[in-house]
Parts: sequence; structure tokens; C-alpha cells
Amino acid sequence: MNAKVDKNAGKVAPSSMLVDVRKLLDAYVDLRPDPSEASQRVAFGTSGHRGSSFDRSFNEWHVLAISQAICDYRKQKGITGPLFIGIDTHALSRPAFESALEVLVANDVPVMVSAGDEYTPTPAVSHAILVYNRGRTEGLADGIVITPSHNPPDNGGFKYNPPNGGPAETDVTGWVQQRANALLEKQLEGVKRIDFATARHASIVQEHDYLTHYVDDLANIIDFDIIRHAGVHMAVDPLGGAGVHYWKPIAERYGIDLTVVSETVDPTFSFMTVDWDGKIRMDPSSPYAMQRLIGLKNDYDVAFACDTDHDRHGVVSRSSGLMQPNNYLSVLVDYLFRQRPHWSAQAGVGKTVVSTSLIDRVAKRLGRKLYEVPVGFKWFADGLFDGSLGFGCEESAGASLLRRDGRVWTTDKDGIVPALLSAEMTAREGKDPGQLYVELTQALGKPYSDRIEAPANAQQKAKLSKLSPDQLHSKELAGEKIEQVLDRAPGNNAAIGGIKVIAASGWFAARPSGTEEIYKIYAESFKDDAHLKALLDEAQKIVDAALGS
Repeated sequence: MNAKVDKNAGKVAPSSMLVDVRKLLDAYVDLRPDPSEASQRVAFGTSGHRGSSFDRSFNEWHVLAISQAICDYRKQKGITGPLFIGIDTHALSRPAFESALEVLVANDVPVMVSAGDEYTPTPAVSHAILVYNRGRTEGLADGIVITPSHNPPDNGGFKYNPPNGGPAETDVTGWVQQRANALLEKQLEGVKRIDFATARHASIVQEHDYLTHYVDDLANIIDFDIIRHAGVHMAVDPLGGAGVHYWKPIAERYGIDLTVVSETVDPTFSFMTVDWDGKIRMDPSSPYAMQRLIGLKNDYDVAFACDTDHDRHGVVSRSSGLMQPNNYLSVLVDYLFRQRPHWSAQAGVGKTVVSTSLIDRVAKRLGRKLYEVPVGFKWFADGLFDGSLGFGCEESAGASLLRRDGRVWTTDKDGIVPALLSAEMTAREGKDPGQLYVELTQALGKPYSDRIEAPANAQQKAKLSKLSPDQLHSKELAGEKIEQVLDRAPGNNAAIGGIKVIAASGWFAARPSGTEEIYKIYAESFKDDAHLKALLDEAQKIVDAALGS
């Protein structure tokens, strides 16, 4: 449920909506940010710095400053191994890669670029870092992923993954952000840089075949034998993203029945159907954006898609169509902890505070510890790295998990593996994920959930992020006694950046987006739709009061 669904939602984008790529690229170079303007400074949200060159929020100077800051951070921390770098298919990703390489090589950082200039999914970068660092105690590698994830075509994004392979923690991004902004304020004084042609052919720049290394290793996390023997009929829509050329090699390498719906790469993403708010957004969990794949529901046993950097998944089952992320994640938790006997009995389940409470119930039934954290996949990186978490997930269809033998796979989100697991569970259980979800809710209760998204400027987002339990004066929520009001996550006591209010049969959480100029209200009821609506209505009043104060 959104503030207002655009008239174009679910339809192929009209030509008038498509970004002018030439102007976008010109703006990347020609427009310089004003660091005295908050919206034009480097700002790391839940997953890196993002923005548009048109708004002076993602321009050449940003990338040069961030790249130098990362070099300075590496030097300070004694990180001397290679830096693995990858890009997605957004128009701004290629020039940002060139800018970054100019700085990295000028600072004598050894860089691993993708062989043949292939696009590189986020999980492939995380995987490469971890494989390289395995068994090493010094000369460790780290990485950069140039992507704004599922954000609109005029956006660019830049994130740093330290040697643990996951998204950088707040203390790291805070340091890099502060250093980058200091460089912007000094007109890039202190930034080392050489021309791209020289940098690209430098001896410290080597090609790495991310695709082959990642695809060949997938057998250690997915049971392809059972998928192949069951003859599961699958389709995938890469949504024009970084994994566009990964799927055919996966199908060929493992002999599975997988049809790639489209291999089109178009920086305007003109093939997409428009999202709820009238923007083009490659979000595999949005029914508006996923119309092409939803239309194929009856043609395949299971179908799936990934967002632009392939760190999020969307699953379409024959029985139920596009599954809500929370629904599929609940099924995944239940399936994996039953079907991964080599995982440690102590390995827990990680989820964000705005993920479904059905996961809590699944974890309790499995006898597994629940680790509940704020929004942001960085909170799961250490647990996935050391195996104390078997699975970590966030409500926006982001997840990763351990290898079948219980060792680390990726510590960043991986959209490819959860997508393929929909086929593995269909093969093993003889039922698709939609049918398994129905069985799960019959046993543990059916959640009714929804999310409100509405525009919010920086000042409004700041207010919302500072909501505290003291500001909530009500004792009841939708007719039930309020049991808990949280502004810190139960798992690690880290600030939520908003508030979560919990009653016996439902809860809501309100927080600003870390990547877009919107706020989000999440609500879930284990009663019915009427109770859910009451939860959302009361939550909206609380947010309106906070933003109006």
C-alpha cells in the first residue's frame, strides 16, 4: 500500500520517461558537487553512496574523493592485498569505474578487474574476496562494487567491502565518508590520479574471471543434482542486470532446464514495467516491476529474477505467482535448516527488525537462535563469516547463507543463490515455494503484512530516524496492549534508526530509507486485513506527528 500508485505503474515505460544517457554522462563530468549542500556531499546509506549526476549527488568528484578515501583507509589499516572491483549495468557505473581505477592505480593499489569487461554481480565480488583471503592472515583483499542496486536508471552507486567480504560497517563508512567530504571541500587536493588508459594497462591491474569462479563454485551451495533429476522447468529474468551473462553458463555447467527470458542490456531499462511511484526501478519484489515474469507464471514450475547488481531475488511460483519477500524468506529458513545437515547446530537465523515475525516462529520451531538487527546487511557479515549464522536476510529480498558444508559463501547479499534454491526445494519437496508457504502458515499462523512508502526530504528523514520510545504516548496498538517499543535491535542493541512497536498479534516499524528520498512504514498482523489496516493507520498518525513537529 503506497501513498499514491502512479497511472503508469505496471506498464512498459513510455519513451518520455527514459533517461537521456548522453546528458547523464555529461553531467557526471561537467557538474561538480557543492560540499556546503548536504544533498551533494558523500553520504553512505545502508549500502554505499548513491545519487544522480543530474542532482550533483553522484558525479566524478564524488567517485574520485571516495576512491582516495578508500586508499587512505587501506593504508591506515594495513590492507595490502588486491582490491576486487565490479560494476553493474547502470549507465553511470562504467565512468565511475574508470574514475576509481585512475585513483586506485595512482595510489599503487593492486586491482582485480573483470575479465573481458564483464559486468559483475555483488555476490561475485564478495565471493572473490573471501576465496582469496581464505587461509591468509596478511596481504588481505577487499573490494568495491559500483552499483545503486535496484535504483532508477539515472542513479549511480559506490560501496566498499572490507576484507570480511561484506558491506562495510558504520565505523568504516563513517571514516571514508568524512575523509571523502574533506577532499571535496579542498577541491580534491590530496587526490592522486593518473589517466585511465595508463591505469588500465598498469602491471598492478589484473583480470579476474569472476563469472567462471563463481559459477563453478555454486555446486558447493546448491544441490543441482536433485534439480536436474527432478526436471524442474525454470525461467529467469536478469532484468538487464550484472548477472545477465551468468545464467546460461549456470544452466550449461549443471545441465538444468533453465530458460533465460532476456539478455538485453539497456542503460535506459526501457523494457521494464514502471514501479508503483512512476519510476523505473529494477526491483524483483515489486509486482509492478515484475509484470513480464509474472505473465509467465503458468509456463514454468518456478521462475525468478534478480535486481541490477543481482544481490536481491524475486520468486514466481506456479501456485501463487510473485511471492512477497518475507513469505519466501520464511520458507527458505524452514527449508535450509532442515536440509543442511552439515551446518552447526549452533548456527542461528539472522533477520532485520522489519522482516516478518513468521521467521521468529520458524526459528523457534527449529530450535535455532534468532539474531534480529537493524536494516542493513552489514550486520550479518561477521556471523556469516564465522558460521555463527547459517542464514541472514532482510525484508527487501536480500539474503545469503552458508555453503552446504557450513563454511562461508558470501558475506554480502546474493540474489542468485536464493533464486536457485526455489528450484532445489521444488525438486526435493515436490511442491513449489508457494505451496510450502501455505503449509508453513497453516502450522504457525498466517501473517498479513504491508508497507507504506512516501516521499520524505532529508530533514524529515532525520526527524523520523530519531523517533524514540518516549515520543510514543499510547498504551495500545490496534486494540491490544503494547508489549515492547524498540529503538534498538534485540540482537545486537544497535540503533534501528526509527522505531518498532510490538503487540501480541502484530507490530509496526517506521524508518527512513537509507538509499532513497522516502520513508517506510512496515506493519504485520497475525489476525486479518482489518487488523493490519488499523496497525498502518495508527503508525501513519505517529509518523505524521513526528514529521510535523
